[in-house]
Amino acid sequence: MGRGKIEIKRIENSTNRQVTFSKRRNGIIKKAREISVLCEAQVSVVIFSSSGKMSEYCSPSTTLSKVLERYQQNSGKKLWDAKHENLSAEIDRIKKENDNMQIELRHLKGEDLNSLQPKELIPIEEALQNGLIGVRDKQMDFLKMLKKNEKMLEEENERLTYILHHQHLSMDGNVREMDVGYHQRERDFNSQMPMAFRVQPIQPNLQENK
Repeated sequence: MGRGKIEIKRIENSTNRQVTFSKRRNGIIKKAREISVLCEAQVSVVIFSSSGKMSEYCSPSTTLSKVLERYQQNSGKKLWDAKHENLSAEIDRIKKENDNMQIELRHLKGEDLNSLQPKELIPIEEALQNGLIGVRDKQMDFLKMLKKNEKMLEEENERLTYILHHQHLSMDGNVREMDVGYHQRERDFNSQMPMAFRVQPIQPNLQENK
């Protein structure tokens, strides 16, 4: 018994609509992959759901942008305005410039030089010499800065040593002054004591020996 035909109209039930979308999307992408493999066709499919989610498939032998460019050439319809064409040309120019810079960088590293002529090696040699001079100048500036910092540290060390030395001398002088003052006060105190209270040296009693 065959399956009945489904009326092609919007599915009102959101759940059924989402299930149908997922099934049919997967079926379309599967068919696109099959025709790409079986027939060596270049296929690109882009699908947007009602919620805005994108799904896509593109043959491994091409890209979406290349497919669109071929479509524009074959159909005669312009997909890009002048602004986009200028932007595309600018991107191509930057890519080419980047490729040239990569080649020059390899040459400066000493790589891929076999294909160059002697005249082409001269500017590379000059660039390397100028680079070497710049590196040496930078090294000299760095060494001068180190020596300057070293001299500043030495001067600061000498200044601190001088301060500590004089502080030590000042402390020694204060200690000596305190010691002299202490002995002087002791002498003054002894000189002011009455004779009766002075300690007399112990003498032997001569009368007891008679």
